[in-house]
Amino acid sequence: MALLDPDRLFPMETQARDLSRALYKTVENLPIVSPHGHTDPRWYAENEAFPDPAQLFVTPDHYVFRMLFSQGVKLEDLGVPLADGTRVEMDGRKIWRLFAAHYHLFRGTPSRLWLDQSFQDVFGLEKRLSPETADDFYDHIDDCLKRPEFRPRALFERFGIEAIATTESPLDDLRWHRMIRESGWSGRVLTAYRPDPVIDPEFEGFATNIEKFGEMAGTDATTWDGYLEAHRNRRAYFKEFGATSSDHGHPTARTEDLPRAEADALFQKALKGACTAEEADAFRGHMLTEMARMSLDDGLVMQIHPGSFRNHSGAVMGRFGRDKGFDIPSRTDYVRALKPLLDAVGLEPGLSIILFTLDETAYGRELAPLAGAYPSLKLGPAWWFFDSAEGMRRYRELTTETAGFYNTVGFNDDTRAFCSIPARHDVARRVDCAYLASLCATGRLAEDEAYEVAQDLSYRLVKQAYRL
Repeated sequence: MALLDPDRLFPMETQARDLSRALYKTVENLPIVSPHGHTDPRWYAENEAFPDPAQLFVTPDHYVFRMLFSQGVKLEDLGVPLADGTRVEMDGRKIWRLFAAHYHLFRGTPSRLWLDQSFQDVFGLEKRLSPETADDFYDHIDDCLKRPEFRPRALFERFGIEAIATTESPLDDLRWHRMIRESGWSGRVLTAYRPDPVIDPEFEGFATNIEKFGEMAGTDATTWDGYLEAHRNRRAYFKEFGATSSDHGHPTARTEDLPRAEADALFQKALKGACTAEEADAFRGHMLTEMARMSLDDGLVMQIHPGSFRNHSGAVMGRFGRDKGFDIPSRTDYVRALKPLLDAVGLEPGLSIILFTLDETAYGRELAPLAGAYPSLKLGPAWWFFDSAEGMRRYRELTTETAGFYNTVGFNDDTRAFCSIPARHDVARRVDCAYLASLCATGRLAEDEAYEVAQDLSYRLVKQAYRL
């Protein structure tokens, strides 16, 4: 018996379900375009076998280990590395058994759907993971991972990935992207420019980061002009390795357009570690406007991901480092926060800014009206905590009336969990087809238009938005 219902996420009403199914069949096997994510480019560069099932499914996936941690499972026992890179638990089978013993915690969650679909579609497992089946799962997946058809490049091709973007700091030398390019492999793996470590004065080691930044860019980045030139140089370098976008993960959506002298003064304070929290936020806000100006010059699409209180637990941050499941959504004001940037460059032809949110209340009230007016703005998909069937449905309901479909940008999976990529895109396609069927059933969309929109949402819009 299959783990998954073939009609999952489709409406219960017969007519709408039938149309959902028909729409879905036209997009089910379209290529995957993944323009924003966090898979490791080293996987594709070296094309080595994944070490074991635990390091494929558990250890790198913060969706998985944060749920387990919330129920008292120690991160050390799941193989999550400490801040210095060392691992306490190295036994993959032991980690897997612990994961299986707590698999019931994922009932009803998006993670459960992604995991079950990965087990069934990628590895052919149709039983449910449990303490009783844990060793069978482990042995089967471990055996698969030893085969060449389960190496990263083979899976990339099997998943139908047309293009995938990883995300790197300006301090990254992009060695893995260079190795991919020089290998002759045809898989399209791009990078994206994520300048937070050299834009956020509150990022650990900011002054040291700036020194290294200047060295890598060939400029004196401790002067204001040299600092801006370093960004231009590094952005150009990233473009050499396929970058079509920059990515900005700020605590707020605040933007500023400060006089040059004021921006320079804030930068000098930041280098000395003397910025107040307010000054640090103002500097980040000004740099979003500077990044937008650079996008006008070099064509990189700008992604803004605000509204996360990142690394909320100081204890976890201190022991394990960043990105360990303790990023928490917070309220975000977009209308006032974005106005300085939009006043400066928001009507410039050629500028493209994709807005994301972790504050769902902002979709109908702020984001859809903004994207429905400013030609430079587009809405990113339901993201992170709302990367779920319910979150995607609410997204469409809150935004379509005001922004339509064509001020949105399709779907991106934003994941470190490689095997979940097809499942995540599949969920998005099913939800969108179900939503389109509901519009047809209530007389708001013609069926021939629904088929066209399904193609747009699954494939065409993302290529257009990310200039791929």
